[in-house]
Amino acid sequence: MTDQLRAEVRDHYARAALAVIDGPGCCSPIASGEPAFGPGLYTPEELGPLPVDAVAASLGCGNPTAVADLRPGETVLDLGSGGGIDVLLAARRVAPGGTAYGLDMTDEMLTLARRNAAQAGVDNAVFVKGEIEAIPLPDASVDVVISNCVINLSTEKPRVFSEIARVLRPGGRLGVSDIVADDDLTAADRAERGSFAGCVAGALTFSEYAAGLTAAGLTGIRLTPTHAVGDGLYGAIVAAVRPQAGSPAEPGDADAAAAGLHAARALPKAGAVVLGRGSAETQACGSSGSCCG
Repeated sequence: MTDQLRAEVRDHYARAALAVIDGPGCCSPIASGEPAFGPGLYTPEELGPLPVDAVAASLGCGNPTAVADLRPGETVLDLGSGGGIDVLLAARRVAPGGTAYGLDMTDEMLTLARRNAAQAGVDNAVFVKGEIEAIPLPDASVDVVISNCVINLSTEKPRVFSEIARVLRPGGRLGVSDIVADDDLTAADRAERGSFAGCVAGALTFSEYAAGLTAAGLTGIRLTPTHAVGDGLYGAIVAAVRPQAGSPAEPGDADAAAAGLHAARALPKAGAVVLGRGSAETQACGSSGSCCG
């Protein structure tokens, strides 16, 4: 089943890339009843300088570059980089002297991303083929790991968390956008609400997410829900740190999960997407006027 699901995810996003490459038009449709994601989660100032195709291929559920506090000179890794929108944004933020890597398993998305980087004139973006369960980068080589609605697509999330901890330098940080489920939703409940490739069936609960990060050795875990995307399903910012040697103990994963769940249950069913400190708010994904979400 793991190989079958991975193949379905690869095919789904390959078709999305080809729909843009072969355009004009929009990205491939998401199955009926599933949350819609996309470029509505970025500010006009961020989208303005980007190639049209980078925006059209955006299928994420958040804006990790808005909350990752990227700094010039840093090395950033985007897991599941797709058409490259977050890599291009990150590359500009870490210049001069920094590098933004985009990792994707889909040849079609890598082709699109490299084309977008060339059109944008971004020369510090590097796109690499690989799977997020086996990141092809050395130990302790990355300052920041970002991702946009991709970790939920993995069928081997403990390996993903372990790989994130491996490639982060001590003191390095994780800042991702993802779909997180209410703790009351069983795996069967999540599967009823949407497909694996549609970012729903594979979503972790708040408790599962926090426990997985803790098991990988990450600390300072924060699960900050931003908006509801369905019944018991939330877009969320997930943050954590690879601790330095001798770092003081952080609150346990149960505390992080409980805080995140409490905040999620207080959200309105249709609210604004909070992009982060100092950022503007945009309408929640799924609003009218956007092709893919």
